[in-house]
Amino acid sequence: MKPATVDQYIAAQPAEVAQMLEQLRSIIRSVVPEDTEEIISYMVPSYKYHGMLVGFGARKSGCSFYAMSNTILYEFEKELQGLTYNVSTLHFDLGKKLPVTLIKKITKQRIKYNKEKAILKQQLKNNKLKK
Repeated sequence: MKPATVDQYIAAQPAEVAQMLEQLRSIIRSVVPEDTEEIISYMVPSYKYHGMLVGFGARKSGCSFYAMSNTILYEFEKELQGLTYNVSTLHFDLGKKLPVTLIKKITKQRIKYNKEKAILKQQLKNNKLKK
């Protein structure tokens, strides 16, 4: 069954994984603006603020945090040392502490980039209307 809500997604996971997902959710929610949408996209919990922001998902051995950017993690290379990650996803194993500060920093940076992108988009729209 496909989850319709983030609550359903988390409830469908094994207890240890669900606990990690709730913690990730709480970390993300602590820094996103109030008008950020919490949705299921591509079958995983995601946050939308001026476009896709970040997301998270379950794995057999833990959970993952999706930065939804092919470049942002390069900005945090030093802080990523010792963590398992690929181009845009951090992976966390069961029983390991989540890097709360890093997750918040990445989410805040994504918010900044999405705001900047929205402003540029509006400026382009306004310039087209002036012509």
